[in-house]
Amino acid sequence: MKRPLALLLLMLTALPAAAQDMLSPGTKVAFLGLTFLDTSTEGAYFGENSAETTRIQLLEDLVTDRFTAEGITLLDLTAEAERLEGTVNPAKCYGCDTRMGTRLGADFVLVGEVQKVSNLILSMNLQLRDVETGETVMGRVVDIRSNTDDSWTRGMRYILKTAFFKEEEE
Repeated sequence: MKRPLALLLLMLTALPAAAQDMLSPGTKVAFLGLTFLDTSTEGAYFGENSAETTRIQLLEDLVTDRFTAEGITLLDLTAEAERLEGTVNPAKCYGCDTRMGTRLGADFVLVGEVQKVSNLILSMNLQLRDVETGETVMGRVVDIRSNTDDSWTRGMRYILKTAFFKEEEE
């Protein structure tokens, strides 16, 4: 009984390191952006909140900057711009994300969502998928409380530091 548990623990600790090796400098990633999903009643009553639209761009810039700082090659999406524009949510499009990534020559595609459940509760996720298999090889989902620039950036920084780029403890 102890041996299978020890093996499982070893596998779980080895997976993040193995996955992190996938994102070595020069790896080609097609970042298809983040999708905002407002499932709160607030959006239905008051319409689009410009602050939230701005925050999506803030998070996309944060992700782009971090991946670039790590030496990852983020591909130009121009060749797929029309398809991407016609896609409601690249994170849930039955493989259209990986097909776009393949046509762009990417090793991986990066997609994410921010879902507003209420003005207090939001959930965000970021997923890295292998373009050959379509499998998610890295990713994380976090729930955040508070609908502010600070809470959104803190949530995404946590995802980046715990799922994609392990940081040394100081």
